[in-house]
Amino acid sequence: MTWLVGVLLSLLGWISLYAFLCHSNGSHGYEWNCRLVTLVHGILAICITAYIGYVDGPWPFSYPGTKNTPLQMSAMVLSLSYFLFDMAWCIYFRTEGLVMLAHHTISILGIILTLVLGESGIESCAVIFGSEITNPLLQARWFLRQTGRYESRLGDAVDVSFVLLFVLMRIVVGANMLYCELISPRPKFVIKCGGVAMYVLSWVFTVDIARFTVRKYRRWGRRDRITETNGPHAKTD
Repeated sequence: MTWLVGVLLSLLGWISLYAFLCHSNGSHGYEWNCRLVTLVHGILAICITAYIGYVDGPWPFSYPGTKNTPLQMSAMVLSLSYFLFDMAWCIYFRTEGLVMLAHHTISILGIILTLVLGESGIESCAVIFGSEITNPLLQARWFLRQTGRYESRLGDAVDVSFVLLFVLMRIVVGANMLYCELISPRPKFVIKCGGVAMYVLSWVFTVDIARFTVRKYRRWGRRDRITETNGPHAKTD
């Protein structure tokens, strides 16, 4: 259970980082600083889990259910402590809905289960990578909104990149990962159930993203019609 000590120390680190940002960046609100912590975790998690999957191994699609390596455990400890921090923050400030809280809950339970069993760490790291790969784009979108730069070509590029990457990683690659998990005899049944639950949640998020995409497309259409009506050099009050 040495990983439990690591989780507590890492959790203290996330809390300390958040407190430092709130103190040194007091001109912005609590959510601004929390999202900076989220961005830091996202970048760290992407880098570590990418190295695990593509360099350190084993390949998650070929060897699910294998014993956890020290590096896999470190990555899971880092993300577990962050999810605990963010879950507590979201509950306290009531900023997220049931779907996001369910996602955090399943992520926390899944990582704890993987650490306790001592196996299937490679799948957990692959899921963390697939979940966090879109995180920087999501945070960029929020920061663009807060600074009044969202309604621009940069905002459009961030939205398009986010949607395409989310569908690719969560639905396409995620389906392949789940299939490999389900047909392999090595992973335990409870781990397979967790994989199914995460994939179902990905589809719930995808439905919401599809609705957002439709609304975004309609706004683009209205914006183009206004431009055509007024002309590129029209003066507006």
